[in-house]
Amino acid sequence: MPKTSEFPEEGELVVCTVQNVKNFGAFVTLDEYGNKEGFVHVRDVATGWVKYIRDYIREGQKVVCKVLGVDASKGHIDLSLKTVNEHQRREKIQQWKNETKAEKLLEIVAERLGITIEECYSQFADDLIDKFGSLYAAFEQCAANENALDDNGFEGDWTSKFVAVAKENVTPPFVQISGIIELKCPTPDGVDCIKKALLSGVDEVEERVSVQYIGAPRYRVVLSAPDYKAAEEDIKAVTNKMIATVKEFGGEGNFHREQK
Repeated sequence: MPKTSEFPEEGELVVCTVQNVKNFGAFVTLDEYGNKEGFVHVRDVATGWVKYIRDYIREGQKVVCKVLGVDASKGHIDLSLKTVNEHQRREKIQQWKNETKAEKLLEIVAERLGITIEECYSQFADDLIDKFGSLYAAFEQCAANENALDDNGFEGDWTSKFVAVAKENVTPPFVQISGIIELKCPTPDGVDCIKKALLSGVDEVEERVSVQYIGAPRYRVVLSAPDYKAAEEDIKAVTNKMIATVKEFGGEGNFHREQK
């Protein structure tokens, strides 16, 4: 929910909309804090001497700033643009987009439940944020696992509506890992045996794994999973199955993870 009454903390990254640019600095509004006004002094716009401030910041632009100081009694928020690097900017913008989307999804949940969005927050959304870290993360987890709410102790008539909206609108997060497997089989039908061994492993997790031929006897195994822990467990199960199968045919195999 928009933070209409709070102020950001010093050092926090905030998404801002540039409202008015002067030679001495820029006035912005903080999108996540009820459009409270902040100010970026020209010295905090960019490193070095700024000849033309509009070369760096323009009216209507979305920018990510770092909070330098807050005087809540006066309503003053001092910001810096130059201390935010490109990685921080992209990460913060994506986070802001995700939470904006989550807010809209919660509106759908509220409509299906026949209650206000404020009631959603008081009944369960605030607790979801505490548990999952953010509202969008809660939607993501429910999209990936329809039992995520039950597994984390949440119950009530709202849970089925929340999960349904998540599954309809959110793509589950996935990570991808890979490794190299070497399979050898000296029997006359060794090639067919290796193919069967590879397929036996693929069958373990079906569409979430692919096998790429590198050059005999090496193959790359690529696997997707909701998180790295699950991915590591799954790729171990997949490759162990492949190696066990090729050994049944009189062959041998080994596997090692690729490091990026």
